This record gives sequence, structure tokens and C-alpha cells, in this order.
Amino acid sequence: MDRNASILIDGRPLNEEEKVVYLLNKPKNVISSVKDEKGRTTVIDLVDVPYRIYPLGRLDFDSSGLLLLSNDGELMQKLLHPRFEVDKTYQVTIDGLIREDEVQTLCDGVVIDDRITAPAKVKLIRQNPNKYTSFLEVTIHEGRNRQVRKMFAAVGYSVIRLHRIAEAGLTLGNLKSGEYRRLRPHEVVSLKRCLDRGDR
Repeated sequence: MDRNASILIDGRPLNEEEKVVYLLNKPKNVISSVKDEKGRTTVIDLVDVPYRIYPLGRLDFDSSGLLLLSNDGELMQKLLHPRFEVDKTYQVTIDGLIREDEVQTLCDGVVIDDRITAPAKVKLIRQNPNKYTSFLEVTIHEGRNRQVRKMFAAVGYSVIRLHRIAEAGLTLGNLKSGEYRRLRPHEVVSLKRCLDRGDR
């Protein structure tokens, strides 16, 4: 028998783990990591599945919302590489009543960490003069460290709440905080098609 031969099941080697993708609605105060040296709760602690999966990207400890987890290394590389320009949409509550010209400045790009941000989609949804807050929706395709928070800081505002509601065409749907689900086959296909556009 050829020692290099392998047994295939459904086209995959017997010892190759099935590729899966899960979507989690990450709560605040949870680490987007496999483990944490400080003993804090990680996203892996929330997901009970029979696969060794990893978070695809990051969502800050003090942020919440959509986070993908998978054992597909190729998918992870594409989601994290800036060339693929994966859209991520956030609901953002800030301290203060932002002006329309400041919203436009965020759309055009601001300097953070000595580099200007790529053009973004920023929409003012509503303001609460009594609480002195503004609620906005922000879509970016960069993945710089704490980017949305730094963008608002650049125009003089602090973020009170940051919640990701969409990424690469996927949305949270009815998932409650801490809940997760496996992506359906057609969703995985759509996700990969979205990423394949960045290869062109």
C-alpha cells in the first residue's frame, strides 16, 4: 500500500477536520481570544462545539456584537487582510451632540496613529439632547486597532457603546447577546464569494 495514499470521506482526508464557521453575538467584557492570561472570559468559553475554532479577527473587550469563529485558516487570512476590504458595520453611541460637518469629516477620513483612515460611511441616526448623546451607524473596511473609537476621538468625542451588527454581508439577525449559531452552507458560499472579490 502506498504510504502517501490517504483515505477520503466526502472528498476530504479522514484526519482532516470539517471546515466550519460560527457567528457569535459577543457580549461586552469578553476577550476575542482562545485564552486569556488574566483569567477573563473568552469567546471560546461561550461556544460549545465539537471543533477547534478561533475568532476571525477581534472585537474589543468593551465592545459587543458580531464575531465570526472558524477553523478555516484561509478564510481567516482573507478576512484579516486589508486588501479584501471587508465591510464591518457598527452601531455607535457617543458622548456629545455631533455636528453634520464632523460626520462628514469622519466620512472623508481622519488621522489616527499618524495615518489617515480610508473613506467610511457614517450616518447620524438620532440625538438625545437630554442625555447629551448621539447615535450613529458606521461602516468601515479597515481593521485597525480600536479604529472606530479613535476616529471619534479625533473629532472630539468619546464612545459610550460600540456594537457590531454586520460583517461581510452577514448580520446578527435575532441572536441575543452570548448566543451563537453555525453558518448555513449558502451563507458560507456567500461569505467566500464576498472575499473572492478581493482577489481580483
